[in-house]
Amino acid sequence: MKERILNYVAETDKLIQEPKKITKERLEYHLIQIEQFQHERLIHLIVTVFVGILAISFFLFGLLLENMGLLIVFLALICLFIPYILHYYLLENNVQKLYSQYDELLKNKG
Repeated sequence: MKERILNYVAETDKLIQEPKKITKERLEYHLIQIEQFQHERLIHLIVTVFVGILAISFFLFGLLLENMGLLIVFLALICLFIPYILHYYLLENNVQKLYSQYDELLKNKG
């Protein structure tokens, strides 16, 4: 997904520089891509929040029950949580960039 969104953003940046190639179909395609990346972003937000809640729960129960097994599970969840946060950050920033690209495409189309 990372490669896909970065490639699409770069491709759209090139298109913005060539206003003659901007068509109604291309604008519609861009909106479809925004919708798909928004959906991906929402799913990753839900998963990230869920993993974060689980991690905090295992940490608290591990401390309250003084159970090392629960703390080990907490560490494993933190190892998952950090890449989820980084991936969500990538999606969030690039979807915001797609919004501004759409505005630029509309402006350049005329």
